[in-house]
Amino acid sequence: MTSRTTSRDSSSDGEGRATTRRAHLVGSFPADDAAEAMRIAATRLGPDLDHLPDGETGDRRSWITTIIDGFRHHPALELVRPGDWSSYQATPRYRVRRGEQLTADTIDLGIAAAAESSLPAYRDQRGTIGGPRFQVGIPGALDLAMFTFGPAGMLRYADRFAGALAREMRAVHATTGGDVLFQIEIPVELILLTRMPAPARKPLARLLAGRVTALALAAPAGAEFGVHLCLGDLNHRALGALKDAGPVVDLANALVARWPSDRPLRYLHGPLAAADNPPADDPAFYRPLRDLSLGGARFVAGYAHEKQDLHPQQRIRGYVEDALGSPADVSTSCGLGRRDQPSAIAALDRIKELLYG
Repeated sequence: MTSRTTSRDSSSDGEGRATTRRAHLVGSFPADDAAEAMRIAATRLGPDLDHLPDGETGDRRSWITTIIDGFRHHPALELVRPGDWSSYQATPRYRVRRGEQLTADTIDLGIAAAAESSLPAYRDQRGTIGGPRFQVGIPGALDLAMFTFGPAGMLRYADRFAGALAREMRAVHATTGGDVLFQIEIPVELILLTRMPAPARKPLARLLAGRVTALALAAPAGAEFGVHLCLGDLNHRALGALKDAGPVVDLANALVARWPSDRPLRYLHGPLAAADNPPADDPAFYRPLRDLSLGGARFVAGYAHEKQDLHPQQRIRGYVEDALGSPADVSTSCGLGRRDQPSAIAALDRIKELLYG
């Protein structure tokens, strides 16, 4: 289905091109609870945000690690490789027990419960600053299967996770009365593309995009979406690396070409830095962005980085926007939950500087 996407605010022209920059927060933030995370975000960036995540605090600060650790207690699964998440090589691995079956209705991801718990704090902040829609992160089904079962089980069990994710999205949509944006988060897909030779990237991107858009179709009609492409941020270290922005462009274009028209795609976030590694200060890195074709969706450029001086960050903004031919929204490469709070606040302030400075 062809995408028909439009922006919710007045910062795009009639063809969906950005005319002003907006801020975006990927999700996690180092705070004691959702109320503190959203209060800090609103104080620093409130009027510049179109969507507000709850900070994914507590045991959600490291994305899906707690979900996967919880599978130690799933009756159909057994742990075949222990892991403490201290590195990408130290992750737990499971298999389905002999004689058992894994079904979608036995997989509890906790997304709807977390959203319901954070909703009062979100509504308090929205009452203060107005505007931003509640943003809820949705890990990709392929990603959950990969980090649970490894490469051998990734394709075999992805549909079970897709079913569980669909149930979570329907529950969140009902709880919020539809006043929510789902952000689909897909590191595995982008990292696979970074490891492919250039001629193989576009065909693989089309295959991967089909799975992601199928997940969007499983949400209620009219549900709004964003997509966060990711290179990994476990312990604030990336798993993948970009030689240039080409894989981001290939996957983004494939997603938009297949996006269902009745689930509006509001933005696509591309990581241009990689966890603790600041973005490249080289215009050649960003030239593939000339081929980005997002229709009415906005492009969120994930290059803001508190460890890089402002002047090179401003040059990089110029490289990005020269390639796009329009302003780009500003974000970090991933969520901020793996930073300490002073560094995370510095990242928020850098986003603000790059919006206007």
